[in-house]
Amino acid sequence: MLKIIYSFFIASIVTLSFGFKNVEPNKSMLGKEIKNFNLKNVDGKFVSLNDYKNAKGFVIMFTCNHCPFAKLYSNRMNQLNKKYEVLGVPLLAINSMDTLLYEDETFDQMQLKSKNNQFSFPYLFDETQSVGRQFNAEHTPQVFVIWKEKEKWIVKYAGAFDNNGEHPEKANPFVANAIDDLLVNKPVKNPVTESFGCRIYYRK
Repeated sequence: MLKIIYSFFIASIVTLSFGFKNVEPNKSMLGKEIKNFNLKNVDGKFVSLNDYKNAKGFVIMFTCNHCPFAKLYSNRMNQLNKKYEVLGVPLLAINSMDTLLYEDETFDQMQLKSKNNQFSFPYLFDETQSVGRQFNAEHTPQVFVIWKEKEKWIVKYAGAFDNNGEHPEKANPFVANAIDDLLVNKPVKNPVTESFGCRIYYRK
């Protein structure tokens, strides 16, 4: 009986802390245009899409400092950026968490995380949460691949980084597969996947 109660308690915590079943919101972003944004990086400089004159596309990954699931992807983010940045598809990590709700999501803590994980990509502070709203980002980690079409940035993939947070060697690399399709001018075979993680709460 105690085991059943304990299991229910754990399941309740997970349900409250994490967002699940995000297929429909991900699907709703496909084909949407993303406007240029300008956010402060952990090095104190501001970064915008327009800074990357030769970019073919971007991997936009919403992540944060405290989420256990997001923490699993630091190395994979570095590896992905190393592989695709030279091909014109850099990764930009964005933190849209409410710093009033989570004290470990402050800019100082972002700088510490970037240093400790030796991030090879910008880690951007979405202080007003405006970029998170533009992407309809709901949790961390959540990934969008945007691609340049007629001088506009269009969402071509939305969902999870891959399908195995604990064991990357067993994972289906959804984001990498999407980029590979786009680089050879093919439609993304699997443009929407189910993603989940720690919720992003937006200030009213």
